[in-house]
Amino acid sequence: MRYLLRLLRIVVTLLRYGVDELVLSGFKHRWIMALAWVVSRGRSYDEPRGVRLRLALEALGPIFIKFGQVLSTRRDLIPPDIATELARLQDRVPPFPAEQSQRMIEQALGKPVAELFGSFDAQPVASASIAQVHFATLKDGREVAIKVLRPGMLRVIDEDIALLHTLARWVERLSADGKRLRPREVVAEFDMYLHDELDLVREAANAAQLRRNMADLPLIIVPEMHWELCTSNVIVMERMKGVPISQVQRLRDAGIDIKKLARDGVTIFFTQVFRDGFFHADMHPGNIQVSLAPETFGRYIALDFGIIGTLTEVDKEYLAQNFIAFFRRDYKRVAELHVESGWVPADTRIEQLEQAIRATCEPHFDRPLKDISLGQVLLRLFQTSRRFNVEVQPQLVLLQKTLLNVEGLGRELDPDLDLWSTAKPFLERWMNEQVGWRALLRRMKDEAPLYAKLLPELPRLLHRQLQSQQPDQRPLLAALVREQRRTNRLLAGLLWGATGFLAGVVVARWLLRYFSHGTF
Repeated sequence: MRYLLRLLRIVVTLLRYGVDELVLSGFKHRWIMALAWVVSRGRSYDEPRGVRLRLALEALGPIFIKFGQVLSTRRDLIPPDIATELARLQDRVPPFPAEQSQRMIEQALGKPVAELFGSFDAQPVASASIAQVHFATLKDGREVAIKVLRPGMLRVIDEDIALLHTLARWVERLSADGKRLRPREVVAEFDMYLHDELDLVREAANAAQLRRNMADLPLIIVPEMHWELCTSNVIVMERMKGVPISQVQRLRDAGIDIKKLARDGVTIFFTQVFRDGFFHADMHPGNIQVSLAPETFGRYIALDFGIIGTLTEVDKEYLAQNFIAFFRRDYKRVAELHVESGWVPADTRIEQLEQAIRATCEPHFDRPLKDISLGQVLLRLFQTSRRFNVEVQPQLVLLQKTLLNVEGLGRELDPDLDLWSTAKPFLERWMNEQVGWRALLRRMKDEAPLYAKLLPELPRLLHRQLQSQQPDQRPLLAALVREQRRTNRLLAGLLWGATGFLAGVVVARWLLRYFSHGTF
């Protein structure tokens, strides 16, 4: 009953703001156009359509606001007036009262604001769907930003997520694409990330991890957390000073190289995804700024780390191989990778899938970003995936969303950016580091402590297992012991060989340096 009431509220809200008319007017079919004409009779609105859509999403709550944030970056898919209005959802959601915010800070940190901070700005500087931010200074003069979770968020999100779970079950039962789309798993993934975003300590930990990961990449700044002032609903971090990345003209007037900024954004994204498997998954313009400070001029400033995506080594390898195959236009390899990864049925005909992927992607190569719509490419790929029963990968949903954000940012900064040629060298370099003798030595070094502990124990463990088995199984286990000892000797030989090789390299370099100084 509760879900039915929520669904009824959604429908009533959409009708109240005329969103139904807005959606129907986008279709060109005669019967839909006629339906749009019928539902619009007798209704008039003072506000423009973009304002009405924004107000409807704000009224429906955080999940719908998130949806509007994603839409606002896709000016190629929606009219400019709607995109401009939806951009207000990124950091200008109506704030909750300052008195309530201050009370929550004092309850969370256990002291009055006057004791915690040298100064506190009660007026929030940003207000988003999940939380709002206040500026303050610590007693020692350091400037900080305080993020406060919106009150009552958990109940609202739980209700909407429960409704999405119900709808996902119906889609899976009634839709022919239900099994392939895996809607319940996708909603479960979305559920997990939204609830993670409600725990601000988790967000602070995400920021700390991302700050460590990006320490050696002088293209991005991540604020430092003040852990002694962090709780589940209030966190305090280093204050960042920058210009929102959406203010392109202001950045250009300040002397920022906009084309380099666009390329740097692509590099940051692919570094986080393929090197670290840990990426900022909420990269809309409200969360990205650019530093104008002399010591960090032109660097990205990342904010809001509530939604972070992660990838396994297997995911990264398959994705990298897919991207590189796309860049090389090796569509047969793309098709083979889809079969190998289990994304399509094993009996899929490779040549047919190859032809379908070629027809989708080939028209988009050698064209600047302003002439490419990744949304259209994804739509064509989706149509192809339906034909070949490609299963949606829930762990990649956030990556797809973030890739759309990155494209939206790139389109705003440099419409002539060639996304393919910018990303290809990075991916090829990353793949070269994953294979070959460098990768072998690195993995042997990483695994050496485990081998050192495991190898001496294996004969004893196998012998114990041998003694505990039935007599008719002992010959087989004895053979396994012999094989394991042979393997141990081989592994030991490899380890000693690698050690000797490295030692030889060190000695050779020392001798070369010794003789080059003429001291022999």
